[in-house]
Amino acid sequence: MEEIKFYLDSAKEGMENAISRTISAFSKVRAGKANPAMLDGISVIYYGNQTPLNQVASINTPDARTIIVKPWEKTVISDIETALINSDLGLNPQSDGETIKLFLPPLTEERRKSLVKTIKGEAENGKISIRNVRKDANDDLKKLKSDGVSEDDIKRAEDQVQKLTDTYTAKIDEIFSAKEEEIMTI
Repeated sequence: MEEIKFYLDSAKEGMENAISRTISAFSKVRAGKANPAMLDGISVIYYGNQTPLNQVASINTPDARTIIVKPWEKTVISDIETALINSDLGLNPQSDGETIKLFLPPLTEERRKSLVKTIKGEAENGKISIRNVRKDANDDLKKLKSDGVSEDDIKRAEDQVQKLTDTYTAKIDEIFSAKEEEIMTI
């Protein structure tokens, strides 16, 4: 029974990781409001190394349409501007020599629908990850039969894995619905 508990705990942890990755992916999608997490994927060449933007500058959102990036060293301001221009955010940085301001224009209806499609894909990726964890857990549980674990115990454990799968898939649906509403709200 100790092996079964191990595989169930492992499955739960894997499914929680899938939820975390999905939430992280959602946070990078612009929902019409400025969010420092939008810049998480951007890195800057800093002393010859690729460094995440949030490690070379403070990032703040004074209002719903503005992101302010304040580098800790003025020498990297042009590198940050270049990284922001080359990113896929589609924002035009404006610098005053000390800070960089990013103004987020209101989203069009077409862009909102496009963003919903993007997060729908991310949600599906999260569900696929959860199903892969379920498959791996069930395969591991079936291997326990050769170790002398009864079929009834294995079947009960598989039922528990399916319940976990249903629970975490529903969580992804909830997170998707909330993000979709956030994006579609004008």
